[in-house]
Amino acid sequence: MRFHALIAALIATVGVAQAQTFPVRPIRLVVGFAPGGSTDVTARIVAERLSTAFGQQMLVDNRTGAGGNIGADIVAKSSPDGYTVLLATTGVMSFNDYLYAKLPYDAFRDLAPVTQIGSLPLILTVPASLPAKNIRELVTLAKAQPGKYSFGSSGVGGATHVTAELFKALAGIDIVHVPYKGSGQMMADLVGGQVQIAFDQISSSIGFVKNGKLRALGITTAKRSDLLPELPTIAEAGVPGYEATSWNGFAVRAGTPRGTIDRLQQETRKAITTPAVRDRLFELGIEPVGSTPEAFAALAKAERAKWIPLFRKIGIQPQ
Repeated sequence: MRFHALIAALIATVGVAQAQTFPVRPIRLVVGFAPGGSTDVTARIVAERLSTAFGQQMLVDNRTGAGGNIGADIVAKSSPDGYTVLLATTGVMSFNDYLYAKLPYDAFRDLAPVTQIGSLPLILTVPASLPAKNIRELVTLAKAQPGKYSFGSSGVGGATHVTAELFKALAGIDIVHVPYKGSGQMMADLVGGQVQIAFDQISSSIGFVKNGKLRALGITTAKRSDLLPELPTIAEAGVPGYEATSWNGFAVRAGTPRGTIDRLQQETRKAITTPAVRDRLFELGIEPVGSTPEAFAALAKAERAKWIPLFRKIGIQPQ
């Protein structure tokens, strides 16, 4: 017993030492979405601050595709040392294993939550040329011509996809999904009228709304946002029961020493709550959180329990 206790004490000592010295080299931050989108911008804002805090560069590495799964798989197969970090999204952490029939990783087994960075409401927008001035008119338009109108997303399984599928189901309309490799091209086609409906983050949409190219019809959260207090929730605007919020955070390879995870969590929380970073995140429509690893893990499990039964109920099948 004494021998085992001694070994345990030595392991704990090593873990503390690693946390105190971490990091001693640059950190790779893997982002599973295209450069320029709000997920990528969030990563770069936080990485810039953490590079200063750590005295080591946190370098953003965009590995796009499959709803963030390509990037997640890279982190899931990395060394468990905290030097490869994932900008984790709702889909990756909660339900992509349902939406994609065969994934090379298991988020709950292979990834360790570090902290939730923020909560991100989405807004429903349509081209200014579309003859629908509000949610009720949009639903009426879509019901009159089933299958005529389409919605864009930044990829299968992402927040821009599942929030639209929820809207489609609760509103009882038939609209066609058009997936893109990122929100940039999706928004360009929305402005051009190639697709007629999109759910995206405030930062990606608001510029087009302000210049009159797009019309914002509703926000996905249960309550109105302080950033756009005049914009009604989708539920109050005509689709009762609708509520969906995207979120993101950091995760690392499972097995990473707890001391290293705590160091990443603590410094990230400090970074996103500094006035400069907090204000930049608010401009993107992101409410900073900075949760503990346990709270982030609980969020991922709660979202899984919410979304997967809904997918089954409305007939979304794994691809």
